[in-house]
Amino acid sequence: MNEEKIEFYKGPAGGWGALNSVKNALLAQNIPLKGAKTLLSANQPDGFDCPGCAWPDRNHASTFEFCENGVKAVAAEATARRAGPELFAQHSVSELAQQSDFWLEDQGRLTHPMVFDAASDHYRPISWDDAFALIAKHLNALPDPNQAIFYTSGRTSNEAAFLYQLFVREFGTNNFPDCSNMCHEPSGSAMRPQIGVAKGTVELVDFEKADAIFIFGQNPGTNHPRMLGELREAHKRGARIVSFNPLRERGLERFADPQDKLEMATFGSTPISTHYFQLRVGGDLAVIKGMMKHVLEMHVERGNVLDHDFIAEHTSGFAALVHDLEMESWAVLEQESGLSQAQIRSAGDVYIGAKSVIACWGMGITQHAHSVATIQMIVNLLLLRGNIGRPGAGPCPVRGHSNVQGDRTMGIWEKPPAALLDKLREVYGFEPPRQSGVDVVGAIEQMRDGHGKVFFALGGNFAAATPDTYETWKALQRCDLTVHVTTKLNRSHVVHGREALILPCLGRTEIDMQAGGAQGVTVEDSMSMVHISKGINPPASEHLLSEPAIVARLAHATLAAKSRVNWLELVKDYALIRSEIEKVFPDFFRFNERVAKPGGFRLRNTASERVWANPQGKATFVAHPVPRDTPSHKARERVRDKLVFTLLTTRSHDQYNTTIYGMDDRYRGVFGQRRVVFIHAEDIRALGFKDGDWVDIRTVWDDGQERRADGFKLVAYDIPRGNLAAYYPETNPLVPLSAVAANAGTPTSKSIPVVLELTLVQAAAAQ
Repeated sequence: MNEEKIEFYKGPAGGWGALNSVKNALLAQNIPLKGAKTLLSANQPDGFDCPGCAWPDRNHASTFEFCENGVKAVAAEATARRAGPELFAQHSVSELAQQSDFWLEDQGRLTHPMVFDAASDHYRPISWDDAFALIAKHLNALPDPNQAIFYTSGRTSNEAAFLYQLFVREFGTNNFPDCSNMCHEPSGSAMRPQIGVAKGTVELVDFEKADAIFIFGQNPGTNHPRMLGELREAHKRGARIVSFNPLRERGLERFADPQDKLEMATFGSTPISTHYFQLRVGGDLAVIKGMMKHVLEMHVERGNVLDHDFIAEHTSGFAALVHDLEMESWAVLEQESGLSQAQIRSAGDVYIGAKSVIACWGMGITQHAHSVATIQMIVNLLLLRGNIGRPGAGPCPVRGHSNVQGDRTMGIWEKPPAALLDKLREVYGFEPPRQSGVDVVGAIEQMRDGHGKVFFALGGNFAAATPDTYETWKALQRCDLTVHVTTKLNRSHVVHGREALILPCLGRTEIDMQAGGAQGVTVEDSMSMVHISKGINPPASEHLLSEPAIVARLAHATLAAKSRVNWLELVKDYALIRSEIEKVFPDFFRFNERVAKPGGFRLRNTASERVWANPQGKATFVAHPVPRDTPSHKARERVRDKLVFTLLTTRSHDQYNTTIYGMDDRYRGVFGQRRVVFIHAEDIRALGFKDGDWVDIRTVWDDGQERRADGFKLVAYDIPRGNLAAYYPETNPLVPLSAVAANAGTPTSKSIPVVLELTLVQAAAAQ
């Protein structure tokens, strides 16, 4: 454990700090040689897809196609440590539940399927056949298939996801909560009706052609480090990079490419952002609206700013948008964005001056109450100058998990389109359920209320990733059975139902040997590229099964002779699964042939062709008011005697989603600790507190339920006044289950109204 300290980090993103972190990650997992060899196959045509983020691969021109945080993910999977039956014999579940999230995952790879024994409060080994029989018994005993819930992680391959959705729908439900519900659901909800596709339109090559790149609510230095290479090259050729983020993030400021010998030898770096705007948390919609207002005013003043030909031919709703923008007040835009009119206009000038513009965004946009509206405003901005459907331009939502986009493409969606259900009926001869299922929040509510009896998770860490932590835990504990397919021990395995199973699976880096030989799986990245992934390491245990094999054997055990699908035959050779995918999804024609080519193939994206597959048959401008009734607005109206802050939850640099690799956040200067809250120095003084004081955080909500997270150290930081930032999952208890994005249902983890109070011990000392 490193020394606990707060110390300003002087270096750039990447550079020697990243190389040192890579070394430490491999040493920590006792795999210096094995890990280094494994990394040479990361994101290569004949290797495996990194189990980290979904950033695409660049033509595999480099031997080193991995980043610092990808190394941490690979090292954690390829670790020499094992969490076998001995661990569970030594520790009761109650004892395991007292350990930290970091400790649980740090025990290493799971080796055997395990079943919870209530009498002893221990997990004990179980055979695979008995495990599948137990699940099938519970599922088949349900009076209603909708009492079962099937969660999906974004690391699940296309092959596993396809079999999973086929099995679950033949079983009889669309209860498919997935990690999309917690991250980019608003992106799809916004763009699908607006431009006819639910994902970005750009390709990686577009970053070489863009004149300007706008980045909203995203921290690529930690969350998508390989993106920094594209931004670095764009900056060097003169592209403008405009970043909007409440926090000063090192990866958006400067980057040293570890593969650039000169930069490393001279301790140099390359600037990233040419313009950096620290707006208020949730102020993005106001900023974008202000930029559009400026664009219109400049068009009136000097003409030829708008792309009238594009607007006339390809769009609808323009007149209504113009009227809305003309009526908008600059005073409101300034107040709600936290930026001055001059700053907003300068960002607008960059947009006007660029022939081709890409707009990127992450969860700093999607996890707000008004996220769908904000994304539609981003698309509006792009449409004003025809920045969709031509080189170097378009919307680019940057996904987190390596195959979260592919899972949705495969049908993992609680609201399946009728065309998919019709095709399943045609091909497989059963009537799929037509009723929409539950998303993540709906699943928690259903389990909490006693209507969800069986919870099955294909990957992920549901107990730690979800909002309103203690409500979620109560919900899981009310289930008759909880099942988790996983590689490592995590919080979800110690917050369990009356009966519980842990099913260990192969990792992305491991050889998947089936009857037909070593298998590869496919994934889809953030830019619609589908490619193959093949592991190179021997499995961590001879008792592991692949995710497709687990799904197939479960389906066989549950559906038996009722199903026309030969489940066990399909997993002998995954090419057979891909042939089934081809039957259901037309865009996957000649799937096996096309994916065999190095780099794979790109799925058709109609909006990138200026074909608008929405009811209007045109890209649609959508006007939205600047939100002035957010939870924080309402909280400040109710609580007048205390300072109400807007809290955003975020990752540390030693973290990927809920997986914590270490206790440092190097770029933000936090070492050896995680229970910190970033706050403006003037806000510390306004509270009458001191930098380094310990505080408790309490949510301000209107349902009478107390939500708090205690014991956080105040850290003075460059963040707008009235805003706070702290790490999740530690702060997930503060996110109410009812705090969700309008028209998307995503938990609003980036905008929680809270108050700060000195911890009891420190408060007593101060008296």
